[in-house]
Amino acid sequence: MDVTLDTMFRGRLVVRQEKGGYRFSVDAVLLAGLTGVQPEDRVVDLGTGCGIIPLILAYRKKGRSIVGLEIQSGLAELAEWNVSTNGFSDRIEIRNLDFRKVSEYFQPQSFDVVLSNPPYRRLESGRINPHPQKALARHELAASIREVFAAGKFLLRGGGRLTVIYPATRLGHLLVTAQQHGFSPKELTAIYSDASGGAARLVCVECRKGGGEELQVKSPFFIYASEGEYSAAMQALYVEA
Repeated sequence: MDVTLDTMFRGRLVVRQEKGGYRFSVDAVLLAGLTGVQPEDRVVDLGTGCGIIPLILAYRKKGRSIVGLEIQSGLAELAEWNVSTNGFSDRIEIRNLDFRKVSEYFQPQSFDVVLSNPPYRRLESGRINPHPQKALARHELAASIREVFAAGKFLLRGGGRLTVIYPATRLGHLLVTAQQHGFSPKELTAIYSDASGGAARLVCVECRKGGGEELQVKSPFFIYASEGEYSAAMQALYVEA
């Protein structure tokens, strides 16, 4: 396996990734940074990839225990290496399993927070990448947002929170799916490439299991301040807590 070693937080967090395979993107950094995880929360990341979201949370001392679930064995192995190398084996557990089958492996209502950066693309939308890691991560081949909420419904305690990053163009589908599974959207952040006036690219939505109808729309989040330069808000997600 041809791999690269990437770093965050001035080299204090090391991330091993397959050079030609699926690699984490800004979406994962946004999800880890915008989700309000408390120090005592029990957290599970559905589709953890190389483990980047659990790693960021553990580095920032968020969550007392974090479980990363990954269906692809190669990515799960990378995640386990990353967890061990960064010294977080006491707080992060990586499990190579299909999160659609969580009821076979976990007790119900055993987590406070569920996170997921799920596949965005419908099977009929666009060319499916020939690399299997990238195809599973980007297209709804093995799971969709419906399976994310179904898993969250089983795993979360009453009042538990499920947060996802999703394309802004599919927000309607996300909100309907959340309500169908007993979740109420509570916070919504629209994410834009920059402040030039274009449409939102992504949304970060926090939903509460069994919550009320009130939804808070947060201030817009801009990834870039200018061409090629991160905004102050985006830079803050790469800075040590």
